[in-house]
Amino acid sequence: MKLKVLCWNIWTDGDFDEVCRFLKAADADIIGLEEVQADVPERDVIGFLFKLGYGHVFAPVKKDWGNRIVSDGPAVFSKHKILKSETYLLSSTDPRAAARADIQIGGETLHIFGTHLVHSHQKPYKVQEEQARKLLSLVPEESSIVMGDFNAGPDSEAIRILSSRLVNSDSGLTPTWSVYPEGCAVCKPEKVSIKLDYIFITSDLEASNFQVEASKASDHLPISLALAL
Repeated sequence: MKLKVLCWNIWTDGDFDEVCRFLKAADADIIGLEEVQADVPERDVIGFLFKLGYGHVFAPVKKDWGNRIVSDGPAVFSKHKILKSETYLLSSTDPRAAARADIQIGGETLHIFGTHLVHSHQKPYKVQEEQARKLLSLVPEESSIVMGDFNAGPDSEAIRILSSRLVNSDSGLTPTWSVYPEGCAVCKPEKVSIKLDYIFITSDLEASNFQVEASKASDHLPISLALAL
């Protein structure tokens, strides 16, 4: 049996109609989204995916973006039964969260984690590393998928921490950000040249067909893979 797993930071300023069109066409079994908003009815991706048959776990946190307070976070969606769900705060210094869904597929249980670590503008940051360590401590050693916008390049300490026990499904380290310079007022990226988005798996799982997919709905590109069970 093969499952499609999709991960995407849909961007609080993204084209929501295009986000929905992409997600419907993708028809993934398991989806991890970041920057899902808790209090913006016109961007209700949870309601949209519910109508398509997805259960979910959502972990919003309030963040101060300088000119506004945003309540958003990662969410995990599944077409398969969610047996158990948890949300975790990864640090109090710069609030970031993880959502966990334990999903039943046949006689097996998969532990799915979605997260969005703090943005350090591609520079070393102890808080981001603290978040990575906390996240890794929560992940079971088998049958686990950890995905999200880690806001960390392949050579960062945060990714080294996660890679100490998890397998990065993208051996090519393909860039995923930024489609738009507006994706970061500090970095002002001019093209898609930085990898910030990852799907990690435990070594007992078998993944194939990793892809960075095409969409202009967000500043991040969606990523996906096929998981064999």
